[in-house]
Amino acid sequence: MANGQWYPPEWPDRVRALASGELTPAPPRPAATVLLLRDTPRGPEVHMLRRRTSMPFAAGAYAYPGGGVDPRDHERAVRWTGPSRAAWAARLGLDESAAQATVCAAVRETYEEAGVLLAGPTPDTVVGDTTGDDWEADREALVARDLSFAEFLDRRGLVLRSDLLGAWARWITPEFEPRRYDTFFFVAALPEGQRTRNASTEADRTVWISPDAAADGYDRGELVMMPPTIATLRQLGPYRTAADAVAAASGRDLTPILARARIEDGELVLTWPGHDEFTKHIPSGGAA
Repeated sequence: MANGQWYPPEWPDRVRALASGELTPAPPRPAATVLLLRDTPRGPEVHMLRRRTSMPFAAGAYAYPGGGVDPRDHERAVRWTGPSRAAWAARLGLDESAAQATVCAAVRETYEEAGVLLAGPTPDTVVGDTTGDDWEADREALVARDLSFAEFLDRRGLVLRSDLLGAWARWITPEFEPRRYDTFFFVAALPEGQRTRNASTEADRTVWISPDAAADGYDRGELVMMPPTIATLRQLGPYRTAADAVAAASGRDLTPILARARIEDGELVLTWPGHDEFTKHIPSGGAA
């Protein structure tokens, strides 16, 4: 039985076009996504959403809350606590402006798509209930980009809690895919008093699921996922609590992972370095 690896039917032709020089790669857009974790008696669960089948990218695939960086978060001063911007810049391999924008994207997208906000009125607190009409109005303004994240924090008198995030991995969409992202994956624990909801217009379902159960569903072909999603799920397996996973993030390798295509014995071979399970062999004249 085939697993649930997301593999669009147009990829073989695009891989061949890239290999022949007929395709010019699009520049990847900076992005962030968050593996939001909660503890249960059986171990941690991760919050996942299923992308609508109408989506132009990764339709029907299970993923985490996330999205692109808002350019406004590069320059404007953001109410902030936790590791400094310089520390985040060193950890992510970015300049301080880009590091701030990336961390902001992780926190903002988690709020926009899951209704969970990693911010508080003081440097050592986190907001509780984020439901209600006034919160929803602000969330919708963020989604529409009518309100920047810095403006949202100022309006609410909140401080971004960068200490609640751990940088976990970095994946770059393959060069033959027209919609490309340079995505940092973060881990975070669900704050006490908050709850998730399907606040995303891009998702038709959300679930809390153990990493092992999600990986089993992928292996059986029941859950469709992109390579970064299933890879990061498998990496969560050893951790018994959400706090353990967040604490382990500081030691994670953030070397970018980018798929490569090569010609071998007359066929194209598509690989993700360090992740042999995703290797695809594409015949010279047909689909994989």
